[in-house]
Amino acid sequence: MDKIRLDKWLWAARFYKTRSLAVQEIGKGRVLVNGQPAKPAREVAAGDLVSVRKEDPPMQVRVCAVSSVRGPAPVARQLYEETPESMAVRERAAEIKRLAPEPALEIISGRPTKRDRRLIDLMRGKQD
Repeated sequence: MDKIRLDKWLWAARFYKTRSLAVQEIGKGRVLVNGQPAKPAREVAAGDLVSVRKEDPPMQVRVCAVSSVRGPAPVARQLYEETPESMAVRERAAEIKRLAPEPALEIISGRPTKRDRRLIDLMRGKQD
């Protein structure tokens, strides 16, 4: 077996929990094969470049092997290898996310209380 359906390979490589989820994501255009949108029945073989956009930035992997059965995670990890460019981009994005300030820290006192809301309305000129 040297080729397999894309949805079946994504399921066997543990990118998606079910084949139907893989089909949905492929249909939404979140999976590219060799830089082009693909259909679930598209056949992939060793050496193909698959881009999977589960989170941002997308993960680009090269197909190393094909399997029609879903095995344990360590075995599934051997079906593909992530490209060095993809690893660098994902690490850079993780670093930026880690260094970004927490948006909730800007809120010092939290939500306005009912009394605060009434004072705000009074200052704005809105009175009941």
